[in-house]
Amino acid sequence: MKNIIVFLLFVLFSINSCNSKADKSKAFIPDSSGNLNHISVIMPTSDWKGQLGKSVRDNLSKAYEGLPFDEPQFSLDYLNPKVFSGFARQSRNIIWFQTDSIPRFQLAKDQFSRPQIVGLVTGEDSEVQQFFFEENLALFTQTISENERKEKLRRINKSPTKDKNLKRRFGYNLVYPSVYKVVKDTSNFIWIQKQIQKGHLNIIAYEIFDSISENNFNTKILNIRDSIGKLYIPGRISGSYMITERAYQPYFYKVELDGKKGYLTKGTWEVANDFMAGPFVNYMIKDSLTKNWMVIEGFTFAPSMNKRDYMFELNTIITTIKKVN
Repeated sequence: MKNIIVFLLFVLFSINSCNSKADKSKAFIPDSSGNLNHISVIMPTSDWKGQLGKSVRDNLSKAYEGLPFDEPQFSLDYLNPKVFSGFARQSRNIIWFQTDSIPRFQLAKDQFSRPQIVGLVTGEDSEVQQFFFEENLALFTQTISENERKEKLRRINKSPTKDKNLKRRFGYNLVYPSVYKVVKDTSNFIWIQKQIQKGHLNIIAYEIFDSISENNFNTKILNIRDSIGKLYIPGRISGSYMITERAYQPYFYKVELDGKKGYLTKGTWEVANDFMAGPFVNYMIKDSLTKNWMVIEGFTFAPSMNKRDYMFELNTIITTIKKVN
């Protein structure tokens, strides 16, 4: 009888122990908050006003590429450690500086909320902390950028489009919000648009049946853009159309998208014979089977408005392009 009682007590203890572990693993983690591309910076006020704070501002607030006027890649929200508690810890992106005898840089995921990235930088003084921050800057910014891209896609997928024009026309899928509407659809050109408070966001797609070599792709891409603009993207007055603004040197990169090699161009567009302009991001990817180039581009018209977050949205949408098997 004693053996039975001891066995039952052991079973009950085991069940309670398992439940306790399960409860800890399922502990409530609140949803993270904050605007996209914002980072909370936690350090003492003296460090924020000193060289460490300057390094953080200079490195995390670098200009977002391809905009006509400088806007920071990330917006920084400074907090003193004394007020870094409660709701303040639910920020989606955090860089936290602490004084510690052990110098290190550490990334944590979903520490106080979900989704969340926390970069912890420790060192015996601000000089050591600055060294470890700058040494790991690329890793931190890449992690934050990917975290923001996923968050943007999560929001887009709350109400994705059901339109299949791109799939029917070119054999590609693209994930974008249902608020975007088709404004032009021809045999080799699709234009979708989203109205905003003071302007619109645009995505265009078309195919190129031409050879493009690494020796001439910079010039060729811009010439193709101009010819497509003249054919399909008119301005507000007769005889006006979209072209590439040549006064601002575009950025050119080799990329891989949907497992296909291609080119990425960021720059500024304008309208010939009219006063309209804005930023664009252009991807060209080569289909290995047909040897044709698929071009998908996003551009923004939003006069007197900041454009970083608009271009971030367009770039995020474009990176979802996928060939339909």
